[in-house]
Amino acid sequence: MILQAKDLKKYYGEGETEVKALDGVDLEVERGEFVSIVGTSGSGKSTLLHMLGGLDTPTSGTVIIDDKDISELSGDALCIFRRRKIGFVFQSYNLVPSLNVYDNIILPLQLDGADIDKEYIDNVITILGLSKKLNSLPSKLSGGQQQRVAIARALAAKPAIILADEPTGNLDSKTSQDVLGLLKTSGQRFVQTIVMITHNEEIAQMADRIVRIEDGKIV
Repeated sequence: MILQAKDLKKYYGEGETEVKALDGVDLEVERGEFVSIVGTSGSGKSTLLHMLGGLDTPTSGTVIIDDKDISELSGDALCIFRRRKIGFVFQSYNLVPSLNVYDNIILPLQLDGADIDKEYIDNVITILGLSKKLNSLPSKLSGGQQQRVAIARALAAKPAIILADEPTGNLDSKTSQDVLGLLKTSGQRFVQTIVMITHNEEIAQMADRIVRIEDGKIV
């Protein structure tokens, strides 16, 4: 077991205005598994992903990653843990516009002062078809290419888990299938666990398992 959420709750407001974004979620993910979390807008899937990644704090409940209860971590310790254990892929790419493709990919390693495993990084770059774009700035890339750079960056630190938040939301259907196929291939190749949220049923089918969430509960 690489990832476990136990009785996870996230409430906003109080009294009559209280919103239960997550209402007692239990989830277990095996090492190397590719899981899709599917739900409509407002179902709580983004909130769940943010809790799993330590980007937000639950009202109650625990998240355990690689046998570590992340609620015990705070500030810098949590930041370092996230950087080393979790790779994030967002819908909006979040690339640094002034850095070329290669520098964007190795940025997490540089922030961590970590050694760069050049052979591994070159492997990731090749699988994602970015070899000819390494000196390009993000503004010179298509949406699909930018998302592939974001995936390469997420893989760069060899994280235990990749958390992908609507990673194909800004892409057309063919590019979406291509990008997801590459994410799945790289995940299998480097034995990484992938948890992806999406509202797209077709994209969700590419995962090993689909988890559905409605009104803050897994159904």
